[in-house]
Amino acid sequence: MRSDHIRPDRRTLLKVALGLGAATTLHLIAADPASTPSRPARAAGTPPAAAAGPPAGLPGRPPAYRLQPMTAGSPPRFRPARPPVRTRPFEELPGLGHSMVLSFDDGPDARYTPDILATLRKHKVRAMFFVCGEMADASPNLLREMADDGHVVGNHSWSHPLIPGLSRAAIRDELGRTSDVVETVLGTAPLWYRAPYGAWNRNSFEIGADLGMEPMAWTVDTLDWTTPGTGTIVSRVLDGAAPGVVVLSHDAGGNRSQSVEALRRYLPRLLEEGYRVTVPQRV
Repeated sequence: MRSDHIRPDRRTLLKVALGLGAATTLHLIAADPASTPSRPARAAGTPPAAAAGPPAGLPGRPPAYRLQPMTAGSPPRFRPARPPVRTRPFEELPGLGHSMVLSFDDGPDARYTPDILATLRKHKVRAMFFVCGEMADASPNLLREMADDGHVVGNHSWSHPLIPGLSRAAIRDELGRTSDVVETVLGTAPLWYRAPYGAWNRNSFEIGADLGMEPMAWTVDTLDWTTPGTGTIVSRVLDGAAPGVVVLSHDAGGNRSQSVEALRRYLPRLLEEGYRVTVPQRV
């Protein structure tokens, strides 16, 4: 799995692709796990979507979870309204008060994700996990653990490709298959997604919106994928701490032992400094 670090020759591509659209209303999730954002419950008797391979047939075919028929006699099952089509992802979340968002990409990974979950649980905070479909498909129990602890599970594509190099059909497949896996395991599909390498384009914004997801980038990049040393990762988080900041780290894609240890060090410091570490909710 590759990191989300954008090489210099790709930064121009990203800057050209981005331009901020209208803002979606955001507010904090309370400490009660029952308030975790969710889609309407699956209609009784409706089979879950299968985490199948690439859809055959027509290009751009919607994923299975959007094609489920209603069960006879059940109340209508409404899908959340499609969000506005962005031209730039959210990079920070102003208006959250003295709060920050921690996010972890590329997992879940049985070697590192459990330790990250344990640290978050110890301090009773929540984070965002942007999962790759192929990793989620291999570790469904870790997905369940994330959801049970009240974390937000987002979509990070199926195989971590460079999105601007893909056709619309391929982008829909990458995002749609991952949403299928998450919904099959958790019963709800992701409401947020993040492009691998932070490389977005118009097709990804449009397809993401069509699948009911908002794009989320980051404010502070720990560059933990370069294994710069635990102390360096800690310093980057603490130096970048500010209200509304979104921190990017990784729980997979390589040796993430430094990321695990860094979280153990900087999370208590953030809490001591009065930050609330939380997650956003779309309404």
